[in-house]
Amino acid sequence: MAQLVRASLQEFDKADGDHRGIGNIILRSLPRAERARIFPSLEFVRLRLHQVLHETAEVIRSGYFLNDGICSILTVQPDGESVEVGLIGKEGFVGLPVIFGFKTSALRMITQGDGTAYRVDVGILRNLLPHCPTLERQLQRYSMILGIQSTQLAACNRLHDVEERLARWLLMSHERIAGKTLPLTQEFLAQMLGTRRSTVSVAASILQKAGMISYTRGNVTILNKSKLEAASCDCYRMIVEQKNRWQSEAPDR
Repeated sequence: MAQLVRASLQEFDKADGDHRGIGNIILRSLPRAERARIFPSLEFVRLRLHQVLHETAEVIRSGYFLNDGICSILTVQPDGESVEVGLIGKEGFVGLPVIFGFKTSALRMITQGDGTAYRVDVGILRNLLPHCPTLERQLQRYSMILGIQSTQLAACNRLHDVEERLARWLLMSHERIAGKTLPLTQEFLAQMLGTRRSTVSVAASILQKAGMISYTRGNVTILNKSKLEAASCDCYRMIVEQKNRWQSEAPDR
């Protein structure tokens, strides 16, 4: 695996600023000196559908810089019921509590499809951060962006209709993956939205009849993104606008 990482780093360095070998936006933002420090410690891994990366109350042993694919953030109740409160894609990192000194996960992190990531041992990451100020700053910034996303989704799950929430969820997922088709079952969507499978089926049917999506067993294809944005609640727009606002406010150094 280390050989794969070294090859990716070489491709990164030869990309003339295009960074074609790396999908993760945080890793792409690092100066060469920090890349040279962290890349030998990264392991390129393939992720499978519904793979649990971190479980509630369990010790976090590895962090993941997602290269492609999506990870759902779930809050899990004592009775086992869960609802999604966030999404992480190639823009982010799975394992943020460790950069603030915490050892365990408060939430369940589960993949939504096959993907790839750069995995790093938590102990190694902690030792590297004092020597990688850009990486540390980018992770801290991302924690704030993810926090506002989770706050907005908590309100969304309480205040908005399932059709609006489904449209918002599809837009957020589409934003984080290549292509317009998402490998999703009604059962999984129901878990993400915190509702019944039959309710999701009705909501998906409404969006499909309006020509926004095509839904077949296990797959959702976005047909008209503009219509889907119009059908979504304001939460999607608010999350995007706040992220863009903060990114414009934050100095590069």
